[in-house]
Amino acid sequence: MIEFRHVSKSFGDKPVLVDIDLVLKDHEITYIIGTSGTGKSVLMKHAVGLLRPDSGRILIDSKDMTDASEEEWYQVRRRYLMVFQHPALFDSMPVIGNVALPLMKHYKLDRRKAYAEAMNYLQMVGLDEKAWKLPSEVAITERKKVSIARALAVQPQCIILDEPTTGLDVYSSASIDKLIMNLAHELKKTVVVISHDLRSILNVAQRVVLLYKGKVHLDGEPKDFLATKDPIARQFMRGEAHGPMET
Repeated sequence: MIEFRHVSKSFGDKPVLVDIDLVLKDHEITYIIGTSGTGKSVLMKHAVGLLRPDSGRILIDSKDMTDASEEEWYQVRRRYLMVFQHPALFDSMPVIGNVALPLMKHYKLDRRKAYAEAMNYLQMVGLDEKAWKLPSEVAITERKKVSIARALAVQPQCIILDEPTTGLDVYSSASIDKLIMNLAHELKKTVVVISHDLRSILNVAQRVVLLYKGKVHLDGEPKDFLATKDPIARQFMRGEAHGPMET
């Protein structure tokens, strides 16, 4: 469970998060949504200790981590793992090697055992047939899946996905959506998704949190967002260029 208690963060004179009070529950698919620059990624970087708040507290599984050491955060990141928008894969290493790397580093497995385990994780994301290809030889959707397989290899309890469907076509996005649901329902992972993909939000999310001007503007189920009369939320959900978000 991730708790943000009155968290604020500014960069220079620009406030990005303003008094965020939010609890992200275990075993739930939560989408953090909002327009570009509204603080979605900044918020979740606080959840893994990549950023520290100017004020407020960050609690992970009820433990206050706000002033924790880097070593303490390192242990949290093994359980709460953030997968960034652009897959950071080693180009000179085959797909299976990228997935096996954390198994060798964190669990000290030898190469043979690590590669056997990595193949299991590639099967989970449907990429076992591409195991020996280089990242440059597979599609962007598949590279994103490799990143998720590598994250699974660390056996986290929570996976945070930063814009996983950005830049993908509808078919590829649907493939990622299916994987997200499998992570939650089959593998029993807590999944937090940073996104502005309306189709994905409505098809996958169990809970949706809309950030606007650095604050939690609306928090509820997808059906609540479809039924809302709030003008900000309605404009976002309709994908309209004109409306109160302009002001």
